[in-house]
Amino acid sequence: MAKKTTPGGLQALKTALKSGSLERLYIFHGEETFLLHHYLGQIKKQLLDPLTESFNFHRLDQETFDIRAFADSVENLPMMAQSTLVQVDDVDLFKMNESDRTKMAELLGDIPEYCTVIFTYVTVPWKPDKRLKKLWEAVERGGSIVEFAKQNQRDLVPWITRHFAARKKRISTDLCGYLIEITGGTMTALGGEIEKICAYCGGDEIKKTDIDAVTEPVLDAVVFQMTDLLSAGRYDQALEKLRQLMKMQQEPLAILGAVGAHFRRIGAARILLDHGKTAIDLQKLCGLPDYPARKTMDAARRFSSSFCKKAAELVVMTDYRMKTSFDDSQRLLELLILQLAQEARNG
Repeated sequence: MAKKTTPGGLQALKTALKSGSLERLYIFHGEETFLLHHYLGQIKKQLLDPLTESFNFHRLDQETFDIRAFADSVENLPMMAQSTLVQVDDVDLFKMNESDRTKMAELLGDIPEYCTVIFTYVTVPWKPDKRLKKLWEAVERGGSIVEFAKQNQRDLVPWITRHFAARKKRISTDLCGYLIEITGGTMTALGGEIEKICAYCGGDEIKKTDIDAVTEPVLDAVVFQMTDLLSAGRYDQALEKLRQLMKMQQEPLAILGAVGAHFRRIGAARILLDHGKTAIDLQKLCGLPDYPARKTMDAARRFSSSFCKKAAELVVMTDYRMKTSFDDSQRLLELLILQLAQEARNG
């Protein structure tokens, strides 16, 4: 297989699909599994005929994979078609034994022109070990590594709007941002929530109450809401949000980590505000989408610099107590919220 001269990545994959010039080898990985499966489908549609797909599509996973089965799949000639497709799911190439790695490097370096091989990583992370030079060089030389990263808000908002419009529903840009925030912002999660919201909503226009009625927020979103309530002086409701997280069976240390991360962002926002900066500067500094960046800046306006410093100290102290004492973790979290509420009252 000739050495590639063009860069890999999602844009290169889109170009290859459009021109009908797919690579022989792909590595698909990343958080946005919705896109991963979408492009798998596009490749299958381009390479395979439904009438002969059972002969020309070979799929292996951790249970069915071995080097011989893979070699047979790659070398099988297409039947009544021009192409074959081999898909291997969640098999860590770099954890194979030395003999299999050597054979794999040979196979990947000489994939037949009629065959396209795709390794997908969904439940297993893609972590290449570049010290295993022969195998890594075979992947790097002949393969295109495509990461399906979580999409930014600018791309997600029109995508969400189109999906609601397809169901004859309207949604505002701000509510799109809110939905992205509380679901974690992956297309996989958003697609399922859009279905539920449309089924629940009786009118043509989506309202926040429709979203809240059927959507269970992710951990970071509930922590955001909890700190928002603290900043608004609604301390009892902030404590109820914490109890909601406990009912969701979230790990106390994970909750504390999310609280700490959020207050660090609020602290950064407070510093930016004190220096005349805006939500755009916070986006750049913390890598936040537009909607949560604006909300974080709004929260920071209601907290003093001294509160932000004290909040950070209380989080660190709670973390230490969780890890070194026999005190109940839920009680320590509730105590943290009460202490934060007291500090917020004091300004």
